[in-house]
Amino acid sequence: QVQLVESGGGLVQAGGSLRLSCAASGRTFSSYTMGWFRRPPGKEREFVAAISRNGGSTYFADSVKGRFAISRDNAKNMVYLQMNSLKPEDTAVYYCAADRTGYSGAASVKQVRYLDWGRGTQVTVSS
Repeated sequence: QVQLVESGGGLVQAGGSLRLSCAASGRTFSSYTMGWFRRPPGKEREFVAAISRNGGSTYFADSVKGRFAISRDNAKNMVYLQMNSLKPEDTAVYYCAADRTGYSGAASVKQVRYLDWGRGTQVTVSS
């Protein structure tokens, strides 16, 4: 099992930026595809971004393309989500997740691939 702990959420004005961090346990972090998901108020959890094991491939939801960036530091067992030009509709609880198969591709957007999840961090964007 992989332990994941998110941090960096908070309250920000529209147009602002936040950087979320996710710390992972374990010695095999570099073999996992990592993803970020979010659950807006009253809605289902949805895909935000994913990054391949070596960081060479990234995937984004259409709603965040061009505004969000995902990165990882395998030496530190960390994955990050840089969120710029935030909008009120980005308000959500953001979750970090791990796909231990290491697969990366079109299916990386699917929640069922991710068996390990953090508890989430709240991001609130005010208008």
